[in-house]
Amino acid sequence: MAFSGKYEFEGDENYDAFVEMGRNCKIVTEVVQNGNDFTWTQHFPGGRTTTNTFTVGKEADMETMGGKKFKATVKMEDGKLVADFPNYRHTAEICGGKLVEISTSSGVVYKRTSKKIA
Repeated sequence: MAFSGKYEFEGDENYDAFVEMGRNCKIVTEVVQNGNDFTWTQHFPGGRTTTNTFTVGKEADMETMGGKKFKATVKMEDGKLVADFPNYRHTAEICGGKLVEISTSSGVVYKRTSKKIA
């Protein structure tokens, strides 16, 4: 079977059910802050982790939870950590003792709230 070619999305099945499985995924986010230096680690079920180390205002090498590597400059705006990209914006702040992260892409806003456990 030959796989060479260019393919355009045509349809999908069970997408909502597949995404719903991820909704209940209990990610543990561990943040270590030393002034403007951060180590941001996400622990996923099954033992997989992703760690990004950055300094506010300086470009850093980062990695998505899916393993994609990229460069980003995280800024501090009104007490929020902010990372802006051409079609994506991510903010993180502490609100009421909880970590609140908001991701926006193509007009869709996703908000994740995490309680402090340690």
